[in-house]
Amino acid sequence: MKFDVLTLFPEMFEPLKKSIIGKAEEKELIQIELINIRDFSKNKHKKVDDTPYGGGAGMVMQPDVVYDAYKAIKAQNAKVIYLTPQGKTLNQEKVEKLSKEEHLILLCGHYEGIDQRVIDEIVDEEISIGDYVLTGGEIPAMVLIDSVSRYVEGVLNEESKNEESFSQGLLEYPQYTRPEVFNDKKVPEILLSGHHENINKWRRCEALKNTYLKRPELLKNVELSEQDKKILEKIKKDVKCEEAPLT
Repeated sequence: MKFDVLTLFPEMFEPLKKSIIGKAEEKELIQIELINIRDFSKNKHKKVDDTPYGGGAGMVMQPDVVYDAYKAIKAQNAKVIYLTPQGKTLNQEKVEKLSKEEHLILLCGHYEGIDQRVIDEIVDEEISIGDYVLTGGEIPAMVLIDSVSRYVEGVLNEESKNEESFSQGLLEYPQYTRPEVFNDKKVPEILLSGHHENINKWRRCEALKNTYLKRPELLKNVELSEQDKKILEKIKKDVKCEEAPLT
């Protein structure tokens, strides 16, 4: 998968090219190209914005500069996404859907935004990462690249993807590793038992418990089995998942 990013601050993306995303680039599973919009300014001072028609605070990115930067990308079937608080909120369903695309062009706004005419001309979809305002679209673009790249084939193993929070509509169960005792707190005994069926039941119970306590609204969109419903009733009565297997 290829990501082309139209930005005024390409240097902001350097930390993204580390860890899992960096390794995915090295393996050529993904490709991230940064296009500096300022390079396409015809102004000798590389100015890319101007005051808004009709008055108002701030500055607006000019349409011709953004359009010329976009046209410099060799794209045939690319999907253009504008990162903006006005877009639909990015969620797991959208992440997985975008991971099936071959080429995404991400447009990062700044100042008071971008001239609407170029948005109408080139943008296919507007996406937000939350109901708040940031100084620019670079951080949202990094969030999108990171989340989408994880679902590109070969970047992560299938088991990791299937057990992550939101992958099945639930939050993930808690994880533990060595040492077995930390600050007088022991790893749950069931994880040391070697009984894989009970461990899986405990993990499912903990995932349901985490979701119920932290994000109960998610349960409305999850298809729960009869077993899940019984477990939830016990969770509501403060029955601990350590008493697994719950039946």
